[in-house]
Amino acid sequence: MNIILLGPPGAGKGTQARHLVETRDMIQLSTGDMLREAKESGTEMGKRVAEVMARGDLVTDEIVIGLIREKLEGDKKGGFIFDGFPRTLAQADALGELLAEKGETLHAVVEMRVDDDALVQRITARSTCGNCGEVYNDITKPWPADGKCVKCGSTDVKRRADDTEEALRQRLMEYYKKTSPLIGYYYAKGDLRTVDGLGTIDEVQSEIAAALDKASSSAGA
Repeated sequence: MNIILLGPPGAGKGTQARHLVETRDMIQLSTGDMLREAKESGTEMGKRVAEVMARGDLVTDEIVIGLIREKLEGDKKGGFIFDGFPRTLAQADALGELLAEKGETLHAVVEMRVDDDALVQRITARSTCGNCGEVYNDITKPWPADGKCVKCGSTDVKRRADDTEEALRQRLMEYYKKTSPLIGYYYAKGDLRTVDGLGTIDEVQSEIAAALDKASSSAGA
């Protein structure tokens, strides 16, 4: 299956994508990860990315689509998870054209819907393990009393500098201005599946699994 994960900053898209990678053998295509990988690759595309980033400019849609094209031409495994792309209607059109060109289908767009106030409260309490990336929360899953990550034993606990209420509300405003039109776009195409992004990790995983299974059945996959 090929899917898009939509949702505001802090909705948990990365956590859910990692779960799909582990359980469905899918490939997560995160824009940030692809850019970092390309920058270090030494390829022609990688050199273009490095030059743009060195100037402090934004990477163009053309470059990101080029990176996605390279991935689609490689091992597809259980399908692709588009995480962080598309962010705009123009990018959605470009991705649709690329998938059609490669004979690929977009099976589902999963929107992780959240309540802004609850999301801000959750994210400002968030911390992560600097070693393995395990996510903690001061309220629902505090950093262990012995000071060690339950997953890897590291004592390196980190908080993002932009996980403040003011910064988060600014990021949410940017998301709604640029990305929320995609919800209507994919709804009109019949691709949209909505889940409650504020449930527990397990609850959200179950909702996404059900949505994907339904989409797979509808497509006859």
